[in-house]
Amino acid sequence: MGLDTIKWIFQVCCLTITAGASVHAQNKTYCNPIDIDYTYMIYDAHKNISYRSGADPAVVGFKDEYYMFVTRSLGYWHSKDLHQWEFIRPQKWYFQGSNAPAAFNYKDSLLYVAGNPSGNGSILYTADPQKGDWRATPSIVHGLQDPSLFINDDETAYLYWGSSNTYPIRVNVLDKKKRFKPSEKTHELFKLYPEKHGWERFGENHSDTLLTGYIEGPWMTKHRGKYYLQYAAPGTEFNVYGDGAYIGNSPLGPFRYMPNSPFSYKPGGFINGAGHGSTVEGPGNQFWHFATMALNVNIGWERRIGMFPTFFDEEGLIYCDTRFGDYPHYSPSLKEKKGAFVGWMLLSYKKPVKVSSQHLDFGAEQLVDENVKTFWVAEKNNTDQWIELDLEQPAMVYSLQVNYNDYKSGMFGRLPDLYHQYIIETSITGKSWSTLIDKSKTKKDSPNDYVELPSPKKLRYLRFKNVHTPTPYLSISDIRVFGKGFGKPPKKVKKLSVLRKDDRRDARVLWQAVPNAQGYNVFWGIAADKLYNTWLIYDDNSLELKSLNTDQSYYFSVEAFNENGISEMSEIVSVN
Repeated sequence: MGLDTIKWIFQVCCLTITAGASVHAQNKTYCNPIDIDYTYMIYDAHKNISYRSGADPAVVGFKDEYYMFVTRSLGYWHSKDLHQWEFIRPQKWYFQGSNAPAAFNYKDSLLYVAGNPSGNGSILYTADPQKGDWRATPSIVHGLQDPSLFINDDETAYLYWGSSNTYPIRVNVLDKKKRFKPSEKTHELFKLYPEKHGWERFGENHSDTLLTGYIEGPWMTKHRGKYYLQYAAPGTEFNVYGDGAYIGNSPLGPFRYMPNSPFSYKPGGFINGAGHGSTVEGPGNQFWHFATMALNVNIGWERRIGMFPTFFDEEGLIYCDTRFGDYPHYSPSLKEKKGAFVGWMLLSYKKPVKVSSQHLDFGAEQLVDENVKTFWVAEKNNTDQWIELDLEQPAMVYSLQVNYNDYKSGMFGRLPDLYHQYIIETSITGKSWSTLIDKSKTKKDSPNDYVELPSPKKLRYLRFKNVHTPTPYLSISDIRVFGKGFGKPPKKVKKLSVLRKDDRRDARVLWQAVPNAQGYNVFWGIAADKLYNTWLIYDDNSLELKSLNTDQSYYFSVEAFNENGISEMSEIVSVN
């Protein structure tokens, strides 16, 4: 036996033991949607519609740790680093769960929350959110939907709210010393202007010409003396759900529309949407925006949560980095990385796949189509079920994501003893297999399980073997494999053209297809150095863009990518 063979065996053994023992402890990266033990919703239980969901995240820091409050989750989550989250069952809480909750850290002494699902309720507070001994202020605030609580440095409190396709975002000043009593005057701040802001139009790809969009989910962030009132549009179920912002010099305004809105926007890729979010300052003073992503399989309210590194530029504009927004990024705990894209490419897209069985027409090809809304269902849910994936050529694999799906689950509420167990084996030849990941003993509930390998592994074939899935059916939307191929990245995109249409909210972006490109990122922004928005596209060399602001000039560029890497950015094209 040669030295190289001995080294290879040692590497495989160490890799398997480490991965099987504590995969999550090794993770220095994360991948959207974030993997938490999402609650099975009870909102549609009367219709027997079962689905897990996480939406409208309100994330706040408190005593150097973090709490995430999520719509109707019957509790909330706690983290020390914005990366690993643990569910908390508080001593006292809303029986039906909070709805579109608000949260605010008051000087690290009290944590306030508002989110009574009836829209009428008291503001809650606690000094110990891990214990969850919440108390209610002895008064009720009425008529609230999607509240946002903000207490300024001068102790003045404000409660913003709004979720309507008719009414604007509104705010009341609260008297903090008198049970958060709201002012008699309600200030109307701003509404949607879809005739000017293309991204506020309703529908998938902003294509609904009959219905009007919803303005909802306000969130206030104060930064360097400016007040950023963020809001969501046009609808939570759509791929184009995003967040925009207005900026003011006081909590009551006047506010001016931020010209690079939407600042949080992710319409392309595996899972879409980046709206109704919250902005929080994380480790190393890096900002993050947590937002709602659309799943929308069982019902329009079926959602997940994404997190995106967020920045303020020199002109005071806020923006999120959503480039490769559902690929691996550095975790918040690596402060110096600022949440950057790691550079691991997708290796599994449209690759040959075989399965042990198939229920109805939920076929194997839907495991590798980069569409969270499609899925494979096995004929049975037992240990005889497997998936075999051929990457077609050897590549270095760094991480994997297994996205489970709820198909006729019939499950509701916070259920005990939910966990996902599986084994992933690997092979170069497809004949001799070794264990890459062993989760056969874990008791973790991981509906969107993301596993970063302790060290990269060269392989061609992967085999997923089911051990335990808590749902009646074994159903998976996608198994996603990330790493690097050994070939060359695509060449630079050429012949980029942008046609801004008579309706200035719309533009057609077209470029010359690049040989061996798997997909493209289309960038646009309000200046050549502010290409903050990104749309990831597979298998096409054009984009119908309907999210522009009518009174704004724009700049465009495109990059190509494949399994081996990313091209240079194209030349920048501007349109008036």
